[in-house]
Amino acid sequence: MRRMSDGVEAALHCALVLSGLPEDKVLAGKHLAELHGVSESYLLKHLRALTAADVIIAIPGPRGGYRLAHPPQQITLLDIVEAIDGKEPAFICREIRRRAPGKPKEPCHYKQDCFIKSRMLAAEKLWRDALRNQSVADLIQDGEQQISPVSKQVVSDYLSLHAR
Repeated sequence: MRRMSDGVEAALHCALVLSGLPEDKVLAGKHLAELHGVSESYLLKHLRALTAADVIIAIPGPRGGYRLAHPPQQITLLDIVEAIDGKEPAFICREIRRRAPGKPKEPCHYKQDCFIKSRMLAAEKLWRDALRNQSVADLIQDGEQQISPVSKQVVSDYLSLHAR
């Protein structure tokens, strides 16, 4: 449908990791960056966006860090995508149908929305609805089945060492 930024992938992975923290714990941005092999400055930009969208909470101070703002089942994949990439539609109609030589320029000839725009926005609505109907809890369930025991142990050990 549309190409999402790399930040969406990082944000989804961070939400999944943060879902594994005990309720009273946080994980510093530098540790989230290290765990995912991305630069801290790059990830902090996305963590700020997730915080502004009320997906995660930022706890300030030397013992601060990040945690989910809500239970995993209440955070949709759409919440995360829109926090990072924005809520604007992927398809922008520029009304090129009005530009051809000899085409009428008066607005009264174009009372209905462009049918191409209508179809593209309908498709995007389906895409957004699909993301809205999936949550971080679904990612957790997928991870339980698809992440190898070795990888689970690595992340668990990392969280035990770095969670505050």
